[in-house]
Amino acid sequence: MTDWVYGFGAGRNDGRADMRNLLGGKGANLAEMASIGLPVPPGFTITTEVCTYFTEKGGAYPPDLKDQVNAALARVESAVGVKFGDATNPLLVSVRSGARVSMPGMMDTVLNLGLNDETVQGLAKASGDDRFAWDSYRRFIQMYGSVVLGVDHHRFEEIIDDAKITAGVTEDTQLTAQHWQQVADEYKRMVADVTGAPFPQDPHDQLWGAIGAVFGSWMNQRAITYRRLHDIPADWGTAVNVQAMVFGNMGNDCATGVCFTRDPSTGENIFYGEYLINAQGEDVVAGIRTPQPMSEARAKPGERSMEAAMPAAYAELVAVRATLEKHYADMQDIEFTVQSNKLYMLQTRNGKRTAAASLKIAVDMANEGLIDRTEAVRRVNPGSLDQLLHPTLDPKAPRKLLSRGLPASPGAASGVVVFSADEAEARAQKGEAVILVRIETSPEDIHGMHAARGILTTRGGMTSHAAVVARGMGRPCVAGAGGIVVDYAAQALMAGGVTVQAGETITLDGATGEVFAGTVAMIEPKLSGDFETLMGWADAVRRLKVRANAETPLDADTARKFGAEGIGLCRTEHMFFDPTRIAAVRQMIMSETEGGRRDALAKLLPYQRADFVELFRIMAGLPVTIRLLDPPLHEFLPHKEEELAEVAESLGADLATMKRRAADLAEANPMLGHRGCRLAMTYPEIAEMQARAIFEAASAVAKETGAAPVPEIMIPLVATKKELEISHAQIDKVAAEVFAEAGTTIEYLVGTMIELPRAALIADRIAESADFFSFGTNDLTQTTFGLSRDDAGKFLPFYVEKGILPKDPFVSIDVDGVGALVKIASEKGRGVKNGLKLGICGEHGGDPASIQFCESVGLDYVSCSPYRVPVARLAAAQAALSGGGDRTA
Repeated sequence: MTDWVYGFGAGRNDGRADMRNLLGGKGANLAEMASIGLPVPPGFTITTEVCTYFTEKGGAYPPDLKDQVNAALARVESAVGVKFGDATNPLLVSVRSGARVSMPGMMDTVLNLGLNDETVQGLAKASGDDRFAWDSYRRFIQMYGSVVLGVDHHRFEEIIDDAKITAGVTEDTQLTAQHWQQVADEYKRMVADVTGAPFPQDPHDQLWGAIGAVFGSWMNQRAITYRRLHDIPADWGTAVNVQAMVFGNMGNDCATGVCFTRDPSTGENIFYGEYLINAQGEDVVAGIRTPQPMSEARAKPGERSMEAAMPAAYAELVAVRATLEKHYADMQDIEFTVQSNKLYMLQTRNGKRTAAASLKIAVDMANEGLIDRTEAVRRVNPGSLDQLLHPTLDPKAPRKLLSRGLPASPGAASGVVVFSADEAEARAQKGEAVILVRIETSPEDIHGMHAARGILTTRGGMTSHAAVVARGMGRPCVAGAGGIVVDYAAQALMAGGVTVQAGETITLDGATGEVFAGTVAMIEPKLSGDFETLMGWADAVRRLKVRANAETPLDADTARKFGAEGIGLCRTEHMFFDPTRIAAVRQMIMSETEGGRRDALAKLLPYQRADFVELFRIMAGLPVTIRLLDPPLHEFLPHKEEELAEVAESLGADLATMKRRAADLAEANPMLGHRGCRLAMTYPEIAEMQARAIFEAASAVAKETGAAPVPEIMIPLVATKKELEISHAQIDKVAAEVFAEAGTTIEYLVGTMIELPRAALIADRIAESADFFSFGTNDLTQTTFGLSRDDAGKFLPFYVEKGILPKDPFVSIDVDGVGALVKIASEKGRGVKNGLKLGICGEHGGDPASIQFCESVGLDYVSCSPYRVPVARLAAAQAALSGGGDRTA
């Protein structure tokens, strides 16, 4: 018989931490905490396999699940000493999700389950506190009604708001037992009106309703969006955890809280978190009430820390902090409840953190001996480094302060104000920078938070939904900015007498919690010592070299600053768009004679030579791969009448001739037209000019510095061996001429970009004439799939969402198709030339998953945009470690 249910707590722990795939992270960690002696209320976990069964079978359960759940529930009753559904002293349970990786707030939770019109009376009598009992009941109706029955959350909030207005109070905690009883009654009436059925009273029916809702929430839109953003497979499923309730809302000797064993924003080794007296956990994370700090050191005037209010429970929690960090060897995110001054642990998991915190925690833990250096390298998500490599606010820039909130997630962002997640996504898709402004965020806002440059909320603390999700995404976030009033109806926010309308710009500083009107200037980042330390450890274990795609001095300088080991792609056509050159470029293209083209190329030669001299100087001693001209010619064609007239004058031709010539050169499908090496076949003088510029620049730099660069000249869009042979001969001829003129020779390589399926399939023949291959995976993806990258955005998101494709193939390499072609070409090429240098220069060169693939097929280097160089260095190290490398830092 399959075990669908695993118990934990009260001396029975069927699960372990290494059973995460089966029990989910929460279930595995609850069992693990119980096994090391921490105070965990007893409960049981229904496995992720049931979720998969439930999804595939349209909401059905395995036949023997009910018996296993009943047996597990009986064990919890025995451990706690009270009965589920007992009218005099009822056992209440929580029903919570728990995927194998943390998905904060994405799936559903139900607390206080087991209450009904009878058991609420028993709870009141057993606890001796009518207010607590009715408060718990109204919470249960609200959660169950929203999560299981699908009643809009705002309907419940409206009833509470009316109750507070009638009672003349402002806080939930000021409402009495009688108030909560009235609220519960109104809730039930409203639920019956909305659903057409009375609120369920049978506790067992409630339990199965909640279990089904949690399993069902695995496929809700916010969970689907979160999985897509974080590359979490849909077939993993979630577990369900059913656990005996402990109560943080029984009075002033009770509390609930969320804390981190280190600061998740900075990584500092200090106890960080928030708690609320007389509350339940949802109150803290939802941002409905403003929580208080854990430690006295973090308390501001008017705040009362847990350390001061509950010294015994706080001291126990500090000890738990040390135990958990030592046990898991990672920063932990902890949820706890204090009931009648007794501490209970409800959850621990590896905490979400910013990139800066991730670096500091990894380096500090390695230096503290908790982990070794290779584990520190594995710990940091390469993609998160992007957060560190972009600008912050210039401290000297003028600014107008609107308000302050909590510095919930560091970084700076400017953008236009939007008040809904849907609008944030829509405007971001049009290329706009947006700031999502909400009173408080909910999991339904996940898509808008991802699309936004920054997030601002007027409610919530440092552990609210907005803060946790923003930190995980690397978005700047200011939370709990109570000085700002948001008016959704008017589409405006007001602060300090200033009104900002939707569409106007604000700036957030997530490191200080400040909100500014308008745009504030930014400065380049300064990387911490932890960054350099971890990069050094990563460099010691990686095999793949990392180069940059760069053609401007600024890009080349940036790339070197971030540790690039050369240039893997210099796109020379980008140099031709300069306003001082475009006239000569157009003259070259529009000329109908070789002589006219050579006259125009003679004007371009000094510019190209100067370009290459700068790049060779910056990359002294490092390889520089230069791709010969590869635009569709139509990109350079003059279109306006005045532009055509200008070219006509330079060529001594009439306007009508130029219009006819432009029409002759126009292409129906230019990306598959007259570009790449096809230009060198039809107009060899273009490639000759570029080769001359390269060799003259290399000779000049060699003479200037005494260290000759080694240019790697790359022929684009080769489909046949003959194309490369002809191009190679053209370049060799020019090299011989330049070397004779200079009286010296330098080493150089001639290779090709493999970006067509045919080239990959005949790579053994092409390799006979090539010194290197560089895989241009942008075009190789286009030509393999038959997709236009510029147009595929209209339908690719649908393909990914529906599981037709696992990922956007332009973001992460398609291993099965495009990857297979790369593997074929690599094996065929090296079968002919054992030492053939192999690299990748498409956008995939900066994608960690694609770098893992590059390591697996034995490429020599990856090349990516300058700001992705550190990402690629760390990803290459992790790829080497996961590939079984035994080198240690």
